[in-house]
Amino acid sequence: MYENTFPNKRFKHTSAFLNKHISTHSKILDLGVENPFTQIMKQQGFSVENTKGEDLDLETITIENSNAEVVTAFEIFEHLLSPFTVLQSIKADKLVASVPLKLWFSSAYRSKTDMRDRHYHEFEDWQFDWLLEKAGWKIIDRQKWTNPTKKIGIRPILRLFTPRYYIVYAERV
Repeated sequence: MYENTFPNKRFKHTSAFLNKHISTHSKILDLGVENPFTQIMKQQGFSVENTKGEDLDLETITIENSNAEVVTAFEIFEHLLSPFTVLQSIKADKLVASVPLKLWFSSAYRSKTDMRDRHYHEFEDWQFDWLLEKAGWKIIDRQKWTNPTKKIGIRPILRLFTPRYYIVYAERV
């Protein structure tokens, strides 16, 4: 089902991590609009509802009114000015979230055409851990993985062994 290509490698790791910690009987609120990974979760038997594309920095009502047992946030928090506010507004007791890690050899992602498709934050693992802990979450498990490319150069070589993605399973304290 998955290949070792972007985003398939990321989906493979995310799927394995999600299945390790969350039962398919759990109701999930996935932060962000429906996307290809939403379809993968549904195919695996998860009951998934997505937020509707609202600006989560300004509107957390969907999160606050959700009766989901689990919230997932796959590459969402780096786009928010205030992920702390969103993390505090979650009523579910379980969270599975991933973020791209800050790479010293590459600047933060910024789309030149879509103002919403930019990374306001690219975290180091300890920064994301601290954010979660400060917002009332205890990290139970974590994992990192690389995202190599098939290009030639110094940065592609560094991407072979430098982790790019970080995923955590956390529970409300």
